[in-house]
Amino acid sequence: MSEIRFFALGGLGENGKNMYVVDIDRQYFILDAGLKYPTQELYGVDEIIPNYKMFMNIKDRVKGIFLSHAHEDHIGALPHILKELNVPIYATPFTMEVVKDSLKEKNFDLNQLTLNTIDQNSIIRIGNVKITFFSTTHSIPESVGIALHTVDGVIVYTSDFTFAQYSDPNYQTDFPKINDLAQKNVIALLVESLGSTLIQDGGIHNALTHKINSVYANAEGRIIVSLFSSDLQKIQRIVDISLNHHKKIAIIGRRAQRIVDIAIEKGYLVIPKEALVNLKFIDEKNKNDANNLVCLVTGNRHEPFYMLQRMCRKQDRLIHISENDTILLMTSPVPGTEKMAARTLDILYRSDANIEVVDKRLLASNHATAEEIKMMINLLRPKYIIPTIGEYRHQYGVKQLALQMNYKEDEIFLLDNGDAVNLSKGKEPFVSKNEIKTSEILIDGTAVGDVNDFVMRDRELLAADGVLLIIANINAKQKQVLGEPKIVSKGFVHLNENESMIDEIRAIFDKVTDKHLKGKYINWNEYKLQIRDEVSKYVYQTARRRPITIPVIISTEMKKED
Repeated sequence: MSEIRFFALGGLGENGKNMYVVDIDRQYFILDAGLKYPTQELYGVDEIIPNYKMFMNIKDRVKGIFLSHAHEDHIGALPHILKELNVPIYATPFTMEVVKDSLKEKNFDLNQLTLNTIDQNSIIRIGNVKITFFSTTHSIPESVGIALHTVDGVIVYTSDFTFAQYSDPNYQTDFPKINDLAQKNVIALLVESLGSTLIQDGGIHNALTHKINSVYANAEGRIIVSLFSSDLQKIQRIVDISLNHHKKIAIIGRRAQRIVDIAIEKGYLVIPKEALVNLKFIDEKNKNDANNLVCLVTGNRHEPFYMLQRMCRKQDRLIHISENDTILLMTSPVPGTEKMAARTLDILYRSDANIEVVDKRLLASNHATAEEIKMMINLLRPKYIIPTIGEYRHQYGVKQLALQMNYKEDEIFLLDNGDAVNLSKGKEPFVSKNEIKTSEILIDGTAVGDVNDFVMRDRELLAADGVLLIIANINAKQKQVLGEPKIVSKGFVHLNENESMIDEIRAIFDKVTDKHLKGKYINWNEYKLQIRDEVSKYVYQTARRRPITIPVIISTEMKKED
């Protein structure tokens, strides 16, 4: 009999940062390791990853990180985790290529890592646990669900999936495998939640194709299509429709397009060489505005919007949008980019081009809708259901669906990150709230863990109230101030236009300085602290602002001794 525990370090009650852990007899199996992008109020933070530090002291018990597919919200944390936690990685060939690419970019020596490429028929045995995989349909090739077989039964993690039917084998669901799992006593189903509130619409695929075809048929000039580079399925669809309409294709957005390059190189994205065009920089002779041209503007998150803005403002080196162009927007905003998307639309409409925005409903077909979640539950007939991947309202949506299917309240677990559910056979399952210490690691540039709450609070203050520097030279031996103290303000009031404030700050500085230079010794720390406090008090009373006040006191004596 096994001791089984499930918890999440990220991905519950949020959109992104997916990282789930199944603990079987104190052996840890990690499912996905993703990142989340920050909202605007997190100044200077590039990305957010789950706090994986709990594994640092038990590295030998971490049996591997099993990846379901190649989207950043499922693999983006790996380059940071692998620096400190060199554990085996398991992924399908396409996912592994994308992982390797991001690791090479961070200067990893891949020979030092254990990177295991699997396919949906692989069976991995670790101790008394067997891990198998089954193909699922998602917007990126070779997505898989992951099944952990224990002596008591199977735990199934679906990750992101839909039951849409495609002819391309890289996007097909393996129904026989799912049926096989159903025969093996599924203890818990870790099912995705993001689409749980969406109503099934079987015609979405055809409706989207019809919409794109009609845009192509009515376009008189060049067509510019915005796409997320991670949505390879839609990129392929645009390519196929472009070829049917005898168009030439240019792909723009090199930096975020590495995933597209890998897909083309490995044959997951099929674009005939003769249809691809390399655009040259715009000059007097070359305008890149042929009528039969389709430009795919690809990128991650905010990048397609940013590039479209540059094209409208005629700042881009390859495309200048004009009134003859048709813009097809297939990038519905992701969390954190809503303002930029709205601003981009505003700028686009000023360009007089023909703007076609694809309805968000037609684009949202990459996540299991209510009926598909119910179908997965019906196929696997799990004993317990644990909604994963999604905000609380999405998880709650899955709970409602399960209740409709006659599951009882105590068979559905709505968890937060850090809650652990214990599922040992013969015992009643129970949830221990906040059992695992979870937090977020904010990544600022390249370093990890260098941004904490204090740093974020300072950045907030800097953004709101700015900074005030008081710089003075002091001869410690003679106990006198050399010259006038210099007062510099950034992001606060423009001090040159506010002489009275400068004079008052100087007067406060002189008063505090006299007091501290009178004694036998100068206590530099107390001296700086009092200047800061007195100046801050005065500034708040006068301007109702709290800039970060930094006294910079330079002792000229100390410099000579150095």
